[in-house]
This record gives sequence, C-alpha cells and structure tokens, in this order.
Amino acid sequence: MTDSAKIAAALRPLGDTGRIGLFLLRMLGSLRPTRSTLVNTLQQTYLVGARSLVIIMICGFFVGMVLALQAINALEQFGASDQVSLLVGKSLFRELGPVLTALLFAGRAGTSIAAEIGLMKATGQLDAMELMAIDPVERIALPRFLAGLLSVPLLTAMFNALAILGAVVFSLGVMGLDSGIFWSKLQTGVYFDQDFMGGIWKSLVFGGLISLVAVYFGYHARPTGAGVGSATTNTVVLSSVLVLIFDFIMTSFFT
Repeated sequence: MTDSAKIAAALRPLGDTGRIGLFLLRMLGSLRPTRSTLVNTLQQTYLVGARSLVIIMICGFFVGMVLALQAINALEQFGASDQVSLLVGKSLFRELGPVLTALLFAGRAGTSIAAEIGLMKATGQLDAMELMAIDPVERIALPRFLAGLLSVPLLTAMFNALAILGAVVFSLGVMGLDSGIFWSKLQTGVYFDQDFMGGIWKSLVFGGLISLVAVYFGYHARPTGAGVGSATTNTVVLSSVLVLIFDFIMTSFFT
C-alpha cells in the first residue's frame, strides 16, 4: 500500500463524519411543520418504536432480575443487602437502561431502516421520487430520523420500568427482602433530575445518532444486494460504537 493510500484510509473516518454531518444539515433544512411530515413521522414511530416494545420489555425484565441477583450476592458480603434497590436504580437509570435500549434499538430498528431505504435505492424508488420533484430526504429519510429520535427515550422509560419490575419480582418474591425497605431506599436514593432525566437525555442523543447513521447508510447504499447488506452491517457497527463513545462523554459531563 502506497503512502497516499495509507493517508486516504486514515482520513476516511473523518470524511465519513463530515458527510454524515452534511446529511444531517440537509435533513434539518428540509424540515417543515406540515401534515404530511407529521403523519409520516407518527407512522414510522409506530413501525420502529412500537414494534420494538416486545424485545425491549422482555430484555428489560430479565436485566432487572440479573441486576438484583448480582447486587444481592455482592452486598450480602458486607451485610448491606437492603441497599439492592438503590444499586439497581442508580445503575439502571444512569447507564444500563439508555445504553442497552439503544443497542437493542440499533439491532432491531436501525438495521430495518437502513435496509428499507437501501432497498428503495436499489429498486430505483428514490430516483423516481426525484423525477417527480419529490425530495426523498424530506419524504423518506427525515420521518425515520425523527421517529428514532422520539422512540428511543420512550423505549428507555419502558425498559427501566420492566427492569424495576424484574428486580422487584426477584428481590421480594424470590429472596424475600422487605418491601418497605426496598421501596424507601429506591425513592430516597434515586433522584428524578439527576438519575432518571440524565438517562432520558442520553437516550435522546442515542436515538438521534442511531437514526442518523441508519438513514445515511441506507440512503447512500450501493444499489445492489451486497450494498444493502453492507449498509445494515455498517449501521449496527458504527451506531453501537457511537453509543458507547457518547455514553462516556455524556457521563463525564453529568458527573
């Protein structure tokens, strides 16, 4: 590999970042408060958000049970098993809830968005829209981006609720901990503005990142079967990495 090729390969991520940023500006520039945009956004919110509820609820419930199991095993060594709800609530609302929901959303909905838009490009539907003077960014990409932006915070709240339910079932039903202590520690130790809303703000950023990456790779996919497959793979890989990177950045600022 020549020096120029090495330099081009090293600068490719920077170029991709710039192109994704320009695509975001193009989408935001096409944003208009019309009835068509609202209807398309709500429809996509149902498709990518409501249809992801089942996997979010199942995973949230069992994550809560696993968290309670591990927390009780760790805290019993110090005689502090009554603090399990505090440990579960803090770790769930601040970190695990938004991050795991975002990763599940990327695997379930992000790939679907990228594959759908990539298939539209492969079959010439996006070109046909341009011939009919319809902006495909406004009609196709923007509603899916807004839908992901709205869906992930709501899915995160649902994930947190089912995880708390799982922790309650295991801690109170299986281990027999005192319910009054469990709920009092959770209510007094977990703060709405710092813990719960901090996770919601994270999930809002994660939803925007995943949706942006998905619509970008789908819109710029090569019009072949291999190109659509590559777009879905790139969506999962890049969005997962960005979620973890931005989680560290936002956690550093919040603390």
